[in-house]
Amino acid sequence: MRYYSLNEYLKSTFGEKVYKISLNGGMTCPNRDGTIDTRGCIFCSRGGSGEFAASAILDIKNQIEQAKQRIKAKTDCRKFIAYFQPFTNTYASVEYLEKIFTQAIEGDEIVALSIATRPDCLGDDVLALLDRLNRIKPIWVELGLQTIHKQTSDYIRRGYELEVYDTAVRNLHSIGINVITHIILGLPNESREMMLETVKYVGERTDGVKLQLLHILKDTDLLDEYKAGKFKVLTLEEYIDILCDCIEILPQNVVIHRITGDGDKKLLVAPLWSADKKNVLNSINRIFSQRNITQGKRAAD
Repeated sequence: MRYYSLNEYLKSTFGEKVYKISLNGGMTCPNRDGTIDTRGCIFCSRGGSGEFAASAILDIKNQIEQAKQRIKAKTDCRKFIAYFQPFTNTYASVEYLEKIFTQAIEGDEIVALSIATRPDCLGDDVLALLDRLNRIKPIWVELGLQTIHKQTSDYIRRGYELEVYDTAVRNLHSIGINVITHIILGLPNESREMMLETVKYVGERTDGVKLQLLHILKDTDLLDEYKAGKFKVLTLEEYIDILCDCIEILPQNVVIHRITGDGDKKLLVAPLWSADKKNVLNSINRIFSQRNITQGKRAAD
């Protein structure tokens, strides 16, 4: 069995390896500024899941230049994706969004723009902007869905219903925007069947997925729940087993952008096994090999 990895997609689309540059647009989130809530999603860190992004103190051009220098110290990479990562990156005036997004795609070495946001922050004016920019360079929109199950979405304080996600995907596809959906595996009280239902549902609608292990981080309400013994985190073996099932049910054309994720080690409380990235990836590759799961786009049925 083969899965369509991001690495394969980038090489086939851009002809060579491409690196993501994490940028910070200095935005917040309706789940934090009081529009929906002030506490944020139950699992989200104070940095808005952007601990590895640049400082918002720097302008976008300087953020890109500094990131390029760091990357080029390790590799001869020549092409990059500008990735607005922390918080909700369409949650600002269209004038401001146009300014920073345009700056981000100006350089010839930037081949695409990826924007992490919420599906309830994609008004008509934002969609019109993305439509214009997509005619200049490819635009990807990353939507933080996490789960299709209402009981879980209410528990994690996502703040919008599943229908909002469906509408956002349709609107983005109508203007030719590539949609990537974030899914968290191991959310409290979700069974394997529930996780796979989310993956199947998303796979029928999205262009790409990010499969993310649930991390318990310091200074989050989820940590309080975890300390109270209200749920357990996945073991490495459980996570890989579920991951294999996810890959099996995803359609052959859906790009798998991530099969695990890094929690900031300074904030990570559990599962601690996830901090050893080398061991995690080696373990995944070993089980994939045993199950004959390899990278590469599968032939259409």
